[in-house]
Amino acid sequence: MNDDLLIMIPGPTGLPTEVREALARPQIGHRTPAFADLIADCTAGLQYVFRTRKDVLILTSSGTGGMEAAITNFLSPGDPVLAVSVGNFGERLGRIAEAFGAEVTWVTSEWGQPADVEAVRAALAGGGHKALLFTQNETSTSITNPVEELAGLAQAAGALTIVDAVSGMGGVPVLTDDWGLDVVVAGSQKTLMLPPGLAFVSVSERGWQANATATMPRFYFDLRKAQASLEKGQTPYTPNTSLIVALQASLNLIRAEGIENVWARHAECAQFIREGVAKLGLRPFGDARYASNVVTAFYPPEGVDPKAIISHLRDRHNILITGAQGAYRGKFLRIGHLGTVDRGQCARVLAALADALAAAA
Repeated sequence: MNDDLLIMIPGPTGLPTEVREALARPQIGHRTPAFADLIADCTAGLQYVFRTRKDVLILTSSGTGGMEAAITNFLSPGDPVLAVSVGNFGERLGRIAEAFGAEVTWVTSEWGQPADVEAVRAALAGGGHKALLFTQNETSTSITNPVEELAGLAQAAGALTIVDAVSGMGGVPVLTDDWGLDVVVAGSQKTLMLPPGLAFVSVSERGWQANATATMPRFYFDLRKAQASLEKGQTPYTPNTSLIVALQASLNLIRAEGIENVWARHAECAQFIREGVAKLGLRPFGDARYASNVVTAFYPPEGVDPKAIISHLRDRHNILITGAQGAYRGKFLRIGHLGTVDRGQCARVLAALADALAAAA
């Protein structure tokens, strides 16, 4: 493995030394007092990052598992819900709801645009929606949604707010309690600087009230079981103990830096990348007013294959960036700048990009 590899994709991200060292520690028993202390400290750290005093539950799964839990624990088959899609991941949350029998109405924005707030307002005005589903930060399009505004519309309509914050949590502000978010999902392999394999779900009091009558099927992702086990310092099933040990190391780093400073660092790096891409004469993809602070999307020069740029950075500079997804595959490029990111890493990727463009000319 080449330690000089610079991972600049929207996740998984690079691992800090402290996290790698934590992953190498001996195993810990998951039914021991030591694990109870560990999961209590991790829960407190997650509450700090989520900006909540409510429950934050740890699941051994990918972020998509956390999204499934967010649907199945608070809805019943036949429930009318409004799903907002601005890209691949907003689409995923709504498709999960459909798979479990919810009656999903869609408000869909063109890729590169944020949620259409007025369309959401109009759709919710009809009343009767049990929940509003949307993505906080859409890595497929490098757009961040107006979360607080969308949450306010849901509250006014009496709908639960279920948010996929897998990619943005920690790098883009999410004020769970202040904004009245009912269910928020995050994942380990993004700004939390861990390997894939853990999902985190925060639940408000309104969320638990909805859970009491929700009838969608669930077993492994039953959050009531997770909540009851957490009160005993455990998880309902065998967790990935090594990742939870590493989670503590990651959360310690975030707490030491301060979450506001982490947000500011991501904002600074994002601006540096955006300005650098513009100086290279490259056109951004998406609405700049809602540009994400954890990923930047941009078009290659006319006639240049994005795959050639990706390959050049990987093979000549040991840097990983990525391309577009879905219907836009092959249309634009994406640079992730999240987790351990700093200005030096951003400068390195921009210099390599300049070299790739010169080679392609």
